[in-house]
Amino acid sequence: MDTSNSTKPLAERMRPSSLDGYFGQKHLVGPEGSLRRMLDQGRLPSIIFWGPPGVGKTTLSEILAQSLGVPFYTLSAINSGVKDVREVLEQVRTEQSGLFGSSARPILFIDEIHRFSKNQQDSLLSAVERGVITLIGATTENPSFEVIRPLLSRCQVYTLQPLSDEDIISLIEHAIRTDDMLKQRKITLCETEALLRFSAGDARRALNILELVVLSTASSTIDITNELVTSRVQDNPIAFDKGGELHYDIASALIKSIRGSDPDAALYWLARLIEGGEDPSFIARRLVISAAEDVGLANPNALLLANACAETLERIGWPEGRIPLAEATIYLACSEKSNTAYRAIDAALECVRATGNQSVPLHLRNAPTKLMGEMGYGAGYLYAHDYSGGFVRQQYLPDRLQGQRFWQPNEASAAEATLAQRQRKRWQEEP
Repeated sequence: MDTSNSTKPLAERMRPSSLDGYFGQKHLVGPEGSLRRMLDQGRLPSIIFWGPPGVGKTTLSEILAQSLGVPFYTLSAINSGVKDVREVLEQVRTEQSGLFGSSARPILFIDEIHRFSKNQQDSLLSAVERGVITLIGATTENPSFEVIRPLLSRCQVYTLQPLSDEDIISLIEHAIRTDDMLKQRKITLCETEALLRFSAGDARRALNILELVVLSTASSTIDITNELVTSRVQDNPIAFDKGGELHYDIASALIKSIRGSDPDAALYWLARLIEGGEDPSFIARRLVISAAEDVGLANPNALLLANACAETLERIGWPEGRIPLAEATIYLACSEKSNTAYRAIDAALECVRATGNQSVPLHLRNAPTKLMGEMGYGAGYLYAHDYSGGFVRQQYLPDRLQGQRFWQPNEASAAEATLAQRQRKRWQEEP
């Protein structure tokens, strides 16, 4: 047995080095998967892997580099700045110049790339565009919102899904059968419901639970049952999550408690996240989202406070940062609620997808040249500020969509009811 390996967590010991030992993501690495076809051709574009924790983003990136036989450089967005990015790129240029063709460029892997600022992401553009490196970024956040458009346009985005129950069970059985430490015990997988429930499609979490059960059981013979798994996890609520997952289940409970206007429950789940070692900036981002999605127009100040909380957290650090997090949590939970902005933009997006590229009415078009003016661009446009109250009725939607309404105000909210009343008066609509 490799004693140097015995101190590593089970999840690290089980990290595969080839696609043959990789569990999950068959749509990418299966026989007809796009990534497998690229590997067969010896070519790989720059990539953004988007998916929840523990689904194999880092592992897959390492396997791609090993399969192509190219150097693998890594940065973590948590503790890297523009200077670190430039140093790595300079190292790549120095060490790899002339050694690799365009089909086998060194890979730069950036974990949690969504945490990079715009300037940090900008510093990658030239190297990606010129083929100095193949970038692989991993993110748990929607890259459409978190990765700058110029960088995103140079990358293929692949979505990684939570592992299926079958994949999790196969992974656990493989670990029991092959890991040197586990083979010293007689382990039988008798029941799987609790293990699957707690792991929630997260391979790292599943292996952490298995290791927790084994290490906390003195007997050399271990029958893994639902009762055993539940008792071990409840006795050690953070231990099974030691791989650094983002506690999506508890974060969900926090947001749903805020949405349900229960400040005490929200504070409890906030405390659970804090005590579990959650990244405070992750919590702050979730509060900003909740302010926009769940409080919305019922109390627009909520979004201002949530953003101020996030900025204050960066300024004062930890542990004092727990105080503005608590303040924002209580304020959001106690605010009136409205999700009409959330529903309105989704309705508008659905309309755009259904109706395609509708023409902009001529009077709303810009006319920067004489020719465009002669063609009627901007003709007949009424400048709202020239009219009483800064408002004049005219057509703003495309012809085909006249009368379409996306925003359906929640008039149970006093603030939003005021907005709705003002709009009805402007457009002379009946309530």
